[in-house]
Amino acid sequence: MGVLVQSYSKTLNGQPVLNDVTLEFLPGTIYGLRGTNGSGKTMLMRAICGLIHPDEGYAAVDGKVVGKDIPFPPSAGLLLENPAFLDGYTGYKNLELLANIRKIATSEAIRSLLREVGLDPDDRRSFRKYSLGMKQRLGIACALMESPSLILLDEPFNGLDPDGVKLVRNAILKRRTPQTTIIVACHDKEELDSLADEIIVMAQGKVTERLTQ
Repeated sequence: MGVLVQSYSKTLNGQPVLNDVTLEFLPGTIYGLRGTNGSGKTMLMRAICGLIHPDEGYAAVDGKVVGKDIPFPPSAGLLLENPAFLDGYTGYKNLELLANIRKIATSEAIRSLLREVGLDPDDRRSFRKYSLGMKQRLGIACALMESPSLILLDEPFNGLDPDGVKLVRNAILKRRTPQTTIIVACHDKEELDSLADEIIVMAQGKVTERLTQ
């Protein structure tokens, strides 16, 4: 699923958060977004998903302008900021409830995915009792659940121990296919370099550098 961000600018509360950004993201590639807090990484992901709307320019997915032709990319999985689920339900039940909306992911697929990110599908603890790392793993599982063609992950390694980082990294790499576009924002340069095919460096809402690995 190809993505084109064309001359995209956005100001929030009088501050420019994206400034004339033009980028193309092609399937079969893992793109890494690098930059300090406030550099525009998360806002770029929000723009691609239609969670913010441009003052100028546009974001298009498979040739369709987000917010005009489509409200949201039709096959997208995303983790933006802190994952939130229903506190009183288990991890498996939370994913099952979400899967019932589109009926794409089967029960066995959900169970397999939970195991892949290091969670026990039969764990009876509610989300409320999850550790920070467990919540992050569940957020990753949710983003990958329906085998989306566009995957956007904002700081996917937050709160993870080394084993969790390895599991999540492998889960992301496993989904690099000719049909899938993957965009990952991460402050850890070493981790991002090991994962991404191309690095996009951002600062003050602008793209400052593009590095092919």
